[in-house]
Amino acid sequence: MSPVTCHLLRMNVVVIGLSHHSSPVELRERFVFAEAKIPDALKSLRESGIADEAVILSTCNRVEIYAATSLEPARAFAELKNFLTAFHGFTKTGEAQTDIRAQYSSPSPRRGEGRGEEAVFSSLDPRTPALSPLGRGEGVEPDNSGVAELRPPKAALNNELYTLAEPQSLQHLFKVACGLDSMVLGETEILGQIKKAYALAYRHGHTGARLNKAFQRAFHVAKHIRTETNIQRGSVSVASVAVELAEKIFSSLAAREVLVIGAGETSEKTARALLSRGVRSIVVANRSYDRAVALANEFGGRAVQFDDWAGEFQKIDIAISSTSAPHHILDRAKLEPLMKARQQRPLLLIDIAVPRDIDPEVNFLENVYLYNIDDLQAIADDYLRLRKEEIARCEQIITEKVKTLLETRATMSLPFDLRPTPSLNKP
Repeated sequence: MSPVTCHLLRMNVVVIGLSHHSSPVELRERFVFAEAKIPDALKSLRESGIADEAVILSTCNRVEIYAATSLEPARAFAELKNFLTAFHGFTKTGEAQTDIRAQYSSPSPRRGEGRGEEAVFSSLDPRTPALSPLGRGEGVEPDNSGVAELRPPKAALNNELYTLAEPQSLQHLFKVACGLDSMVLGETEILGQIKKAYALAYRHGHTGARLNKAFQRAFHVAKHIRTETNIQRGSVSVASVAVELAEKIFSSLAAREVLVIGAGETSEKTARALLSRGVRSIVVANRSYDRAVALANEFGGRAVQFDDWAGEFQKIDIAISSTSAPHHILDRAKLEPLMKARQQRPLLLIDIAVPRDIDPEVNFLENVYLYNIDDLQAIADDYLRLRKEEIARCEQIITEKVKTLLETRATMSLPFDLRPTPSLNKP
């Protein structure tokens, strides 16, 4: 076996990172990598001798370094933690540096850079956060030989940092790609973000045989799970459930008009979700007319005075109500003549207010479909339950795929180097 092959076989894929499972946004945002700085970070990481290959995944919900390294895992974790902390301007005493170019040449990103990925909820946490640079549950004994321990910068990188060595590192990569580690269980946005992170590292020459194989296999597994399981079935947020109901009632949203009564956060999210699915226009009525105008401008719609919202019912198809009124603002007696004026066209009413804005009695009117916040949340919870029931099946698939990948590596007699053109559109 050639020396190159021996070196390749000795390399281990490791992961170090922090995510929404292990740390609050106030900490994560301090370690975000701006996309423009990632090539320099990868270059510094490889030149330091810590990693032969590396990919950095940085989103609003996670910052992770995937590295193929010939170092022992314990040493690699300590070095990677040192690198991550120093790159973002923190010294070994935990204070921010004014200039870190002496060690790694790049400033930390501005707040808000590198955003993206998943949002809503999931109670799953498949990892155990590290209590030290070495992690817990990876079968690695501490090794502090020659590595100065970093004191965390004021609540930074203590229990929040997790570290994984093979095979857990590969299982983690596959789970992230499949959306099993996301806030929204089974969501697909993270797959595109991983593809983008991998393509960036590949384009600048920072990946090789190990990570090319691992990431390409992760993309394949994500496609397999998406098509063979129900992990992505149904919507798991109130706003997305409302959109799903609207599409069932109206089949197409292209010609539909939406009225937003009250400018609450959830009603705003629901309106944005409907707008993203192609509704024609959005009208906003709010007790603060200035707020109505500002929100309508964001939607590319128009604002009306709060007392005039009923006059819009002849034209609209969907009404989202979220006021702070202590009583019903719409009841059967008020809606019945409005329905006659609109010639009994179907009307979807989404009542997000607590206490409720719309009297449940309106459900007895023909062609009126009323859903309150509890109805929407119950549907979302049912979908989430169905997704969670698929977790064991997905994890079994991932376990088998990781085993196959490791077995292929063990029997490899010649070095391989996959150099596919990374696809950002297809898994």
